[in-house]
Amino acid sequence: MTRSDVSPRDTRDAATAHAWAALGGDPALLERVTYRSVSGGLPARLPVAELARATVGVCSLAAAELGARRSGGAVPAVRVDEGAVATAFVSERHLRIDGREPTNFAPLSGFWRAADGWVRTHANYPHHRARLLAALGLPGDSGPDELAAALAARPARAIQETVYAAGGLAVAVAEPGGSEIPLGALPLIESRRVGDAAPRRLREAPQPANGDLPASGVRVLDLTRVIAGPVATRTLALLGADVLRIDSPRLPEDPDAHADTGFGKRSAALDLAVPEDRRTFEALLADADVVVTGYRPGALDHFGLAPDALLERHPGVVVAQLCAWGWSGPWAGRRGFDSLVQAATGIAAIEAKGDGDGPPGALPAQALDHGTGYLLAAAVLRGLTERHDTGGGCHLRLSLAGTASWLTRGIAPAAEVDGPVHDPALWLAETASDLGALRHARTPIAAPAGPLDWARPPGRLGADAPRWL
Repeated sequence: MTRSDVSPRDTRDAATAHAWAALGGDPALLERVTYRSVSGGLPARLPVAELARATVGVCSLAAAELGARRSGGAVPAVRVDEGAVATAFVSERHLRIDGREPTNFAPLSGFWRAADGWVRTHANYPHHRARLLAALGLPGDSGPDELAAALAARPARAIQETVYAAGGLAVAVAEPGGSEIPLGALPLIESRRVGDAAPRRLREAPQPANGDLPASGVRVLDLTRVIAGPVATRTLALLGADVLRIDSPRLPEDPDAHADTGFGKRSAALDLAVPEDRRTFEALLADADVVVTGYRPGALDHFGLAPDALLERHPGVVVAQLCAWGWSGPWAGRRGFDSLVQAATGIAAIEAKGDGDGPPGALPAQALDHGTGYLLAAAVLRGLTERHDTGGGCHLRLSLAGTASWLTRGIAPAAEVDGPVHDPALWLAETASDLGALRHARTPIAAPAGPLDWARPPGRLGADAPRWL
């Protein structure tokens, strides 16, 4: 083993072992994962690089395990390149569309001084911007200066509660150890087997090119938005799954975000409040292997998408859920994004620069989103492996706050390992698409057979027919 290779059996990478145990994986398989180290990939006070490589490592291992189970062979070794990981964890920043750099945060999204501290707002979507301004009694055309003045006159927690009550998004920035979120009670992954459906072999892939991939023939219904959920389903598409994303035509979505996370997928629009669209959706559900949702707890239950209801109607399905703040407690029903979870859990305070009088800081990547996305994909892959072995359905739950708890409380910083200086250019590619010429991050997922690439570039949001291939 060279100095730039790190094995999970080394105590420097206990994070991989912890994540694999949370997934219910066989600890003997950990020796199949190694890493190629780089220097300076995701610099931070918290162990972000350790989190990133562990989540990609266990996802790569889960893919190798499923592929081996389907082929009848041994689980092959996988070698993850930390340069690819560091690049992929900021994929939205590397994206260019015909040379244009997308805007990742709107002018009213960010840190602001409050009367007694700091708050973080999120106003990327028009309806969230409107609710933020309305909650503070500001005109709809207000800009950063007007918002700053209104926030500076109010206590941070009063801002948080007022804005959330109006359906907007703002959180008080918590000091380390002072979060309102019960981090110690949040698991990294929740998984339960449901029912006694017979073991089921996965169908053959309709596309011959996908036939040898671990998830070939798997049908994934994708009901996720923004980053974490779409990263998970983008990864499943990379591994051969037929991923169909469904969005409501009434909900706005950032087309640039879809350009980053839409690789390998198809995208259709269905309004589940319309009977004809609901029938189409139910037909898709009947043939799905996996359903992935990325909404607040209970938000989709009135459409018959509560996990127990789904598993009762469709025995053997893998139901994977993602939310921001965890699945119980006073914060569970709140909307949230990576930047807000960083602020409310003490991460932003830990990452602050300077003497403490300046603004809070941020991780070098939206690592809660990306890390949770790869963990979610890994959990789905392990769920499919267990269904192949023992049958039954599976219910999986993850949250950004659970990943934040792991980052701040469960991962020890690794010792420095020699490696080449990180160069993201090595892990960028250019692809033609209906959206224009894309410069984008390549996948960090390791595969025994060599580099992986998506079967198709992202298309226009909602442009595909709502059917399986």
